[in-house]
Amino acid sequence: MFNSLSDRLTTTFKNLRGKGKLTEADVDATVREIRRALLDADVAVPVVRAFTASVKERALGLEVSQALNPGQQVVKIVNEELKGILGGETRRLRLAKNPPTVIMLAGLQGAGKTTLAGKLSKHLKSQGHSPLLVAADLQRPNAVKQLQVNGERAGVPVYAPHPGVSSEFEAATGDPVAVARQGIEEARSKLYDVVIVDTAGRLGVDAELMQQAADIRAAINPDEVLFVIDAMIGQDAVNTAQAFNEGVNFTGVVLTKLDGDARGGAALSVASVTGKPIMFASTGEALTDFEVFHPDRMASRILDLGDVLTLIEQAEQNWDKDEASRMAKKFADQEDFTLDDFLQQMQQLRKMGSMKKMLMMMPGAAGMREQLENFDEREIDRVEAIVRSMTPHERVAPKIINGSRRARIARGSGVHVSEVNGLLERFVQAQKMMKKMAAGGGIPGMPGMAGPGGFSGSRKKQQASKGKKKARSGNPAKAAQELAEAEARRAGARKALPTGSAFGAQDTDFDPSSLNLPKGFEKFLGK
Repeated sequence: MFNSLSDRLTTTFKNLRGKGKLTEADVDATVREIRRALLDADVAVPVVRAFTASVKERALGLEVSQALNPGQQVVKIVNEELKGILGGETRRLRLAKNPPTVIMLAGLQGAGKTTLAGKLSKHLKSQGHSPLLVAADLQRPNAVKQLQVNGERAGVPVYAPHPGVSSEFEAATGDPVAVARQGIEEARSKLYDVVIVDTAGRLGVDAELMQQAADIRAAINPDEVLFVIDAMIGQDAVNTAQAFNEGVNFTGVVLTKLDGDARGGAALSVASVTGKPIMFASTGEALTDFEVFHPDRMASRILDLGDVLTLIEQAEQNWDKDEASRMAKKFADQEDFTLDDFLQQMQQLRKMGSMKKMLMMMPGAAGMREQLENFDEREIDRVEAIVRSMTPHERVAPKIINGSRRARIARGSGVHVSEVNGLLERFVQAQKMMKKMAAGGGIPGMPGMAGPGGFSGSRKKQQASKGKKKARSGNPAKAAQELAEAEARRAGARKALPTGSAFGAQDTDFDPSSLNLPKGFEKFLGK
């Protein structure tokens, strides 16, 4: 998401690096590039003008001129302004004091309302609510059936008293207002605390659509009216949002198909123009590809600053705490890291979702976007298949895996023997690193940590360099003179050092012949 906009802005800020002071010309050039990037991203022109004017005013002020790093200060200003046009702060659902909480979905046909209803219901169910889906879209072919399928996948009941139409040649006969009203009564009688009403859409904004949406709103008096909009339509989202805001007066915006939006025009325009916050974002086809919209985190993603907080939240939701504590105990007891443990960790990662999406949330991910795009998600499946093709004893003691065992594992997992060899080699290296860390040796290669590549290694190099002999001169006379001076220094040092035992100095010279030495040891004494 926002790939092209993120690349343009990142390239713009690279030109500011290393500058101790920014001139007015530097600020003008930066603001001009930001304006071009936003216009190319199909952001509404009034939003672009207000954004660039604010950035320029702050960049020319004392906020930047007195900063230690003006370039980073400009990035901070742009980040704050992006956060402002995206909504400023995270807006949560307002729940009714007396259940059920009624949520109405409105928008054009094809925006993804029905799919979003299933995603939202699954999200609310995971938070401990008991939602009910109401099929009030009676004019789009198979809309009721689609909602029933989504509800079944999400594990949420669907109230659908009317089947709707099955083809485009049938005329709509049901009353969506009555269906919506009956759905609320059904939720009250069966103690559902959230009702999500899916309404009909049109291919374009018309009076009939607005009137129907307004009638449903007046009948059910919803606590939240969510305007569902396709993020890929760009600046045109503004006109549609304004029309729905005048006709229905929605309370929040939901962006769908955000994963396919490389520019971000709709996301950056709709919140500023309508004044209504973006509450949720749909980022894929699966029911779990749904997240709460955080303006600050989204601004960080656009500027390639990462979204570590979302990663942490996903880990907390999906990571098995018992498994994590077991691994921590094993690590503390300095037990061997086995292939069974490796398999468990991989399964935990799979629960968190797509590896590509997780890696794209890391800071600086834009620099390796091409590699991430070429990453095959099925690689994890192949690795898991290799490990599962091993016997329990082989997973605990991988050293016993010889050539014939490797050939058997490769046949059982459907891969080449080279892939099995590569996995075992990487696992051995990981095992060594885990052992070193458990023993208190630190992470190899990390600054400040013990181990090769750290500070201890550099100290050894320094000591070794100190112990090296000084190079002799190429002049024979000078070399002989330097050798004589060195011998004199060593002789003077020997005379200066006190001789004797650890229990006190001895006046007499030490005689090696008085020692009871082994036979033939005299040759080492120069005798």
